[in-house]
Amino acid sequence: METRASFLHDTTRSAQIYKEAARWIPGGVTANIKYFEPYPIVMESAKGPYLHDVDGNQYVDYNLCYGALILGHGHPALSSALQQQLSQIGTAIFGTPHKLETEMARKLADLYPSIEQVRFTNSGLEATLLAIRLATAWTGRTKLAKFEGHYHGSYDQVLISVNPHRRDLAHPPSPTADSNGLPDYYAENTVVLPFNDLDQTADILKKHRHEIAAVIMEPIQGGFIPPDPAFLRGLRELTREYGMVLIFDEVKTGFRIGLSGAQGRYEVIPDLTALGKVLGGGFPVGAVGGKKEIMELCSPAGRTDILTTDSQPAAHEHTTPLFHSGTYNGHPLILAAGLATIETLQTGGAYQQLEESAMKLRTGIEQLLNVHGIVSQTVGVGSIFNLVLKEGSVRQIQDVLESDLSLRKKLDMHIVSHGIFIKPLNRFSISLVHTSKVIDETLERFEHGVKRLVRK
Repeated sequence: METRASFLHDTTRSAQIYKEAARWIPGGVTANIKYFEPYPIVMESAKGPYLHDVDGNQYVDYNLCYGALILGHGHPALSSALQQQLSQIGTAIFGTPHKLETEMARKLADLYPSIEQVRFTNSGLEATLLAIRLATAWTGRTKLAKFEGHYHGSYDQVLISVNPHRRDLAHPPSPTADSNGLPDYYAENTVVLPFNDLDQTADILKKHRHEIAAVIMEPIQGGFIPPDPAFLRGLRELTREYGMVLIFDEVKTGFRIGLSGAQGRYEVIPDLTALGKVLGGGFPVGAVGGKKEIMELCSPAGRTDILTTDSQPAAHEHTTPLFHSGTYNGHPLILAAGLATIETLQTGGAYQQLEESAMKLRTGIEQLLNVHGIVSQTVGVGSIFNLVLKEGSVRQIQDVLESDLSLRKKLDMHIVSHGIFIKPLNRFSISLVHTSKVIDETLERFEHGVKRLVRK
């Protein structure tokens, strides 16, 4: 109760604004993930590694817009790129092709081993949706295989078994809907696989080898649970053998664990890759890239356009298009911000700094919790990690479900009250402005939160 009372006392303006928001917005939030009890904190400004809320409280930000802000808040490279682009083109958007689309596509093809051609979207969600549509058209099959605990967006087709219940690991997972309003079709046509369990995965894929169009996965589950490299390699071999399209959802991991994402780190090459978050430098963006022969399915050249009335469609063996469109796809200001972000990350030593900062924070957190008798470990790769309160290995979502989630939630509220911002139960993300000095400050605040928790 002490922590709750402190939170309520320190965030009275947030409470007032949230109450007003709830009159006009369902639940008072524009995305369910932004909510936490008793109410979400309303932010007013940000700079570098810090957030400031409407009550004047300062937080070291480790949410970073769920990992998107790898340069921190208000980085001058982004501000300069946006101002320069807007000045040069004289408008926010053309609604036509422009040079930065080709420049970014070429950049992604240079960096990501799987990418030969690219289509841009407005979010990572849209990117995974397009990737699945491409795979379905390419294979002519209808079922999708995804992994238990992996999140690919909030549309019907992938809201299956994202937040599962605990199960006996001897038995494979079964599809369960994660939202009201989902047609039964999606659970019936989704095959759920266990992450990091090659034997069970192989048995399931073999059983459905003539039905599955694609296997979609987060190569690092949740952005923090690393794959067994042999598992990734084995999955690649199985999907190739059965003619299934392998899709890496690198929305979280793209640019977070290296310039080439998880596929570059583990040297396992998918057929299609979905990107987002960091790619936009804090602006809404997504991209799908992959093999040319698959990507060309969405080319409108020589095909009909469903939004253009034409009584004489172009002669082509496939006149029905694989339709993909979006008014804001390839937005010039967003691509300018994305290119500036990538250029900054390509500066010598950027990833070494990110990983050193992450490891310093991880080590400090583990030591502080150990001193105070709290069983814990940090789990992650590169500049993302999570805190799991349990002993033993963490190889999939079921291991996280076995951890002390109740204690973790209490700890998170304590550290939020001491000026460290993360969404409770969520992962930590590091940016280039989380310097050694900022990490020291964070660990001092973290210790105060742990001491308050232990005293209770």
